[in-house]
Amino acid sequence: MVQLADAAKPRLGRKRDHTRDPEILEATLDVLAETGYDGMTIDMVAARAKAGKATLYRRWASKPELVLEAVACMKSSDVDLASPPDTGTLRGDLVAMVKTFTLAQSERKLKVMAGIVSMIARDPDLAAAAHAALVEPRAAANRIVFSRAIARGEISADADLDTLCMIGPAMAAYRTLMLGLPMDRDSSIRIIDGIILPAAGVCAPAVPASD
Repeated sequence: MVQLADAAKPRLGRKRDHTRDPEILEATLDVLAETGYDGMTIDMVAARAKAGKATLYRRWASKPELVLEAVACMKSSDVDLASPPDTGTLRGDLVAMVKTFTLAQSERKLKVMAGIVSMIARDPDLAAAAHAALVEPRAAANRIVFSRAIARGEISADADLDTLCMIGPAMAAYRTLMLGLPMDRDSSIRIIDGIILPAAGVCAPAVPASD
């Protein structure tokens, strides 16, 4: 009887190896940024990740599942935005957040966002993941910076923080996606001095853009 009971137990299959998941998800984002969701195929991702197509399908049953996880995982790369620098002034904080690595990261995110626009309207889960990973980290960091400025008395307590927080990302999106231009340090600081600070009621000092 014991032998029959043992024989009746289902055999466990080979455990899935998830060690390559990060590489595959990064490859997914690269392909999304280059081709968009509609142009992307599992074959393209497998080739970019140097992985077998069957490996991807064992882990993700469909292209939407793969894209959803890849986009959701982008949020974990925003460690620099979790604690924005505190320089003592609003302009100092905004300028301190303009780093080469952050600019490159933001540009890639914008291209990924453009790549999934066609799918966002049809998939509420992807829309939520995109907002959490691509929009909210920068907006949250900006809210911290502008809240500090209110506490210091630099800007009015009645300032429209939601609008102020989105000016920079909106300008970056227009420059990158509509004009096809990269977001470099000088252009970012010009946006801070020429648009964001005046909108917040702060006069920017007469300093070179590359400071």
